[in-house]
Amino acid sequence: MKITWLGHSAFRIETGKATILLDPFLTHNASFAGQNLKDVTAGVTHILLTHGHGDHVGDTIALAKESGAVVLANADLAAWLGSKGIAKIEMGNTGGTVSLGGFSATFTNALHSSAQITEDGVSHALGNANGLMLHFDDEASILAMGDTDIFSDMALINELHQPDIGLVPVGDRFTMGGAVAALACQRYFNFKTAIPCHYGTFPIIDQTAEKFVSGMDGSKTDVKAIRPSESLSL
Repeated sequence: MKITWLGHSAFRIETGKATILLDPFLTHNASFAGQNLKDVTAGVTHILLTHGHGDHVGDTIALAKESGAVVLANADLAAWLGSKGIAKIEMGNTGGTVSLGGFSATFTNALHSSAQITEDGVSHALGNANGLMLHFDDEASILAMGDTDIFSDMALINELHQPDIGLVPVGDRFTMGGAVAALACQRYFNFKTAIPCHYGTFPIIDQTAEKFVSGMDGSKTDVKAIRPSESLSL
């Protein structure tokens, strides 16, 4: 498995059976600057969305139409995307699991919002915010937490799914900050690897993952604070 951080909460996940884009906020993402859009979107088979905010939906509509990738989203967001002409959509909701051929995605809880004001000035209610628990047939499991604060039922997510890898928001203001994210990881999860995200993109959120890295000091979890465009092979 190869995981590439594309900046903010956008990731490319390459496995033996799928090439996944998670929350592909790319063209207006300052952290994505300098990366090649065609390279990072090449061969995509699935686009997975945690919620409906513009900094997560990002380039989904254009990429899905161009690539023919299957898009997974909560039911409300999926219906809205369908109205925009996306043909291949898998919808679900909190607690549900969708099999996607070679891997499955379970919608977990997240404490956040999900509405989006589009370019036409209309506010669209796009369902609940979620995390996504990804189980692969022969590879490590991944919990993409989405945008969230800490909550005690994270312990149940760990009990049910035992994720190996955590994609953890740490930027504060719109998500939990680094110190709280570290507490969540140490108290509720047993990640083998944690990758911080959702920082450094906008001036009003934390610019580094230092608080998270410091908070995880002494943990058994291997913290990988990689730079945008960097990859990990796990």
